[in-house]
Amino acid sequence: MSPELVILAARLGFVALATFLAIVVWARTRDAAWMLVVVGIVAGYADILYTLLGEFGLAPDRAKGVFPVLALILPNLPWLFFSIAFAVMIRRKR
Repeated sequence: MSPELVILAARLGFVALATFLAIVVWARTRDAAWMLVVVGIVAGYADILYTLLGEFGLAPDRAKGVFPVLALILPNLPWLFFSIAFAVMIRRKR
């Protein structure tokens, strides 16, 4: 097993835990900012899961193949949701 695969599997484990806890928070809150944070964490989990499936050869390569846009969208999507969530929090405090 390659070291990159071990690191990716460890990231998947930690992000899976964060995703589970985020879904628990989602069930208990109706705040827009927190829901955007939860969506960002779930999007990060999707990115790592897709990368892991690509390493195993079960998903097409993001850089080539069917969906080259995924190489740009998936890694940046969580940060987009986090940024929107922080903007919502800042706007609400004014």
